[in-house]
Amino acid sequence: MSFIPERRRATIHDVAREAGVSITTVSHSLNGKGVVASATRQRVLDTAERLGYSADAIARGLRSNRLGVLGLVIRPLDTLDSYQPAGVDYFVRFAGAAAVEALDRGFGLMLVRDPTTKNVPGIALAVDGFIISDPTGNDPVITLLQRNGIPLVTVGRDVGRDDFTDWLGLGTAEDARAVLAHLTERGARRIALVVGTDTNAWNADSELTYREWASAHAEAAVVYQQDETAGEAGGEAIAEQMLAVAAVQGLPDAVYCLTGRHAAGLQRRLQRAGYDVPADIMIVAGSDSEQTRNSAPPITSIDLTPEITAKAAVDFLVRRIEGDTDSSPPVIVNVLRQRQSTNRVAAR
Repeated sequence: MSFIPERRRATIHDVAREAGVSITTVSHSLNGKGVVASATRQRVLDTAERLGYSADAIARGLRSNRLGVLGLVIRPLDTLDSYQPAGVDYFVRFAGAAAVEALDRGFGLMLVRDPTTKNVPGIALAVDGFIISDPTGNDPVITLLQRNGIPLVTVGRDVGRDDFTDWLGLGTAEDARAVLAHLTERGARRIALVVGTDTNAWNADSELTYREWASAHAEAAVVYQQDETAGEAGGEAIAEQMLAVAAVQGLPDAVYCLTGRHAAGLQRRLQRAGYDVPADIMIVAGSDSEQTRNSAPPITSIDLTPEITAKAAVDFLVRRIEGDTDSSPPVIVNVLRQRQSTNRVAAR
């Protein structure tokens, strides 16, 4: 098998050679034209995907010139049940701020689904550089872009790539420490954590920081995991798990629930079971949302400052596109929005 240099874009000749077919067969297979055996067509498609080949004329022919377009891939939305999850305004605010900042810098912004999946238009890679929000571990999107020599920065680190350093720190560990300190100051001692299932730094670093806190305070770590797609129903399911063992070990004093939708569902189910928030249990969400703001009581949350983060990401990417490889990535500082769900005075 031949080797495609990592920084050179794959060509139709590379695909033909790797698949063991003619250039015409590659063209017909990719365009759905001509008479090509189904097994051969699939082999060509698989080879093109593996090599990151795009037949789009713009993406193929203008790679050496400035296109004036930045790409944005929001990885959590690729795994959710919708690209418009109800009540979750972080990603809309992030994309809007990134688009405006890109315009101010002379670029347009193109939102792109996971470009490693099938049926993504070739023009998806016809950009000057990419921002990837919340990459997964060993994210295949990063692999694809690096193979094609496309500049990229990420919002959050790739937990499987210690050698990739062009990422903006989201202050995740600092957020977790701030939440734990906030709850401890209000009398909480047994604090549980609810994380998502996506293999990103937000989940991983939050759990690591929480476990370090629990160890330092001689407390048993209590960690629940729930799929981000489960929404508020997922939070209710976590509450059910807590209630099932409450008679034996009691409820925790407080819960740090990363996803706002989970936090809202968890609070509602505990209230139906007769528990008062915040008197019996305090709740904090790791991401502010419509659900956290409109819950009764409103839920204390981390404001992930999407506008500030988006502007910083665009600036960082443009610097890399313009050849600045030495400047350090920016660090984002988030805000803890204190609300009634933690409005408890610690006993003296």
